[in-house]
Amino acid sequence: MSDAIKISGLENPAPDWQAVLAEVLQKFSCVTGTIHRTDAATGLLRLLAHQGIPPFVLDKINTIPFGKGIAGCAAERQEPVQLCNLQIDASGVAKPAARQTNVQGALAVPILADGKVLGVLGIGKMQPYDFTVEEIAAVEAIAKLIATRFTRR
Repeated sequence: MSDAIKISGLENPAPDWQAVLAEVLQKFSCVTGTIHRTDAATGLLRLLAHQGIPPFVLDKINTIPFGKGIAGCAAERQEPVQLCNLQIDASGVAKPAARQTNVQGALAVPILADGKVLGVLGIGKMQPYDFTVEEIAAVEAIAKLIATRFTRR
């Protein structure tokens, strides 16, 4: 793994997810982010860690069904979902609560293992932004590392 995608917090067998998320955001110059984990009992994405999310939005993103919002779409599709500017997104992917964060450039990447969605890693910038193919691949590589920690329970 290259230094560009090495996340030191993931070297710990029991990672501090807030610290992991903070490190990911720093590497990609992002100010907001979330890590959701799939709840095996309900099938919903449950918020595990967050940064830069306004308190009034947290209730709306604490649990997310597959297919709803950016994270839910990434989970349902089992592929990255990106919006250059979610403030003006007309695709229906961005929900009103997401717009309340004032985030513009957003990327959600599923955390996958053996064809199952274990969760979603989301990052965002406060300006319009298209993540490059290389950046998306790097976030996917981090999601794979997160998956190894999710499955080591």
